[in-house]
Amino acid sequence: MKGITSILFAVVLLACQEPEAVSEFTGNEMSYALVAGSEYDVSGTISFKERVDGFSTVEIALKGTDGTATHPVHVHLGTIATDGAAVAALLSPVIASTGKSETLFTKLADDTPIMYKDIVNLEACIKVHLSDQGAGRDVILAGGNIGAAYVEGLSGGRQAFSVCKSN
Repeated sequence: MKGITSILFAVVLLACQEPEAVSEFTGNEMSYALVAGSEYDVSGTISFKERVDGFSTVEIALKGTDGTATHPVHVHLGTIATDGAAVAALLSPVIASTGKSETLFTKLADDTPIMYKDIVNLEACIKVHLSDQGAGRDVILAGGNIGAAYVEGLSGGRQAFSVCKSN
């Protein structure tokens, strides 16, 4: 009887334990500064976190946004100064009330898969726009170069921002 009691106790003990959390991330991460791109005092960071499947979760955290608006986020080919830079991908918009955005980044606008390891070689930039239509479409709240376009120590790049290509 003592053996059965021990086995039952072990089964109950195992059933009551919390399952071990399995992370969806590898621990590899790249972060870039986003600087103000207009008269709005908005800045922050963009982080690319490698997932175990090789793709990325992109997190944006901005300071200086508020209200109920959503701000479109584009990955553009070239640097922040490239005139008429093509949109390489759309990311989830920044929610103004929180200043946050999160996107599962798996492909570019042309359906080309984009793995975490590919981002370092991508000559691109991020631009957070005031709105997706009207005059606000050409207002860049914040942005910065990423991947191969990133230059260590870029600061205050406001004067270097160009208007994006209109569709």
